[in-house]
Amino acid sequence: MTHEQTEQPDNTAVRTALWRAMHLQCDPHPHVIEDEIGLQLVAPGDGWRDRPDMNPQATSGFRAAIVARARFVEDLIAEQADRGVTQYVILGAGLDTFAQRRPDLASRLQIFEIDQPGTQAWKRHRLVELGYGIPDRLHLVPVDFEAGASWPEQLSAAGFDPGRQAVIVSTGVTMYLTRHATAATLRQIAGLAPGSTLAMTFLLPAELVDDADRLGLRSSQEGARTSGTPFISFYTPQEMLTLAREAGFKDARHVPGTSLAERYFADRTDGLRPSSGEDFLLATT
Repeated sequence: MTHEQTEQPDNTAVRTALWRAMHLQCDPHPHVIEDEIGLQLVAPGDGWRDRPDMNPQATSGFRAAIVARARFVEDLIAEQADRGVTQYVILGAGLDTFAQRRPDLASRLQIFEIDQPGTQAWKRHRLVELGYGIPDRLHLVPVDFEAGASWPEQLSAAGFDPGRQAVIVSTGVTMYLTRHATAATLRQIAGLAPGSTLAMTFLLPAELVDDADRLGLRSSQEGARTSGTPFISFYTPQEMLTLAREAGFKDARHVPGTSLAERYFADRTDGLRPSSGEDFLLATT
């Protein structure tokens, strides 16, 4: 077995992919998003739904939050593609499956997935093995963040045109980075072509999280610490908006996670609702 094949995506990326699949398998129609491709990539074996972090009842809020943010991003991409934007960048792509699930949209875009070299090598191998392949419009961009590599340079080398508008998405990443690193990322994105759009999630401090969700937040923090990827950064909405404006964004808006609950779950009769605690920054250059 080659070195590339022995690499694995991190636990967070796997858990997110499995929760998206569980939404389809455990929750009734209508589904907020339909995605079992991540499950195919991971191929976790028959007992995956018995894992403690997959308990359908205990993790329903997290599962709903994950599919809500995926749907929000997908709606944003569709809206931007209709505006004529043709470049889509995913920072910390993990096991994102947009390019495989939505060929109708993906065919209109150049998609750049940025992640650590090991994750990218593993994903490339699995996409080929499953028959999806790597179409010309999909660019897997390996960046060794730990070695201080510059993702804008690697992105340009992969064919990205910084002079043309783009959508940049970063979900489930800022909590693992220092505030300094996130501020630097924001400055780099703010320097892209005018009219480019950023959607970035951030975790709220515990005191801003609904009482009912605080225990879940604590347990996810503990799980992240145990797996070697502790949460180190939390932001109030005002702090994140200030960071974005200081970075040079022309327009910055806060999209509460609770608003996604209203948008995508309002008419459900099964009680499925996303947990609170993760919000979006939506900013334009």
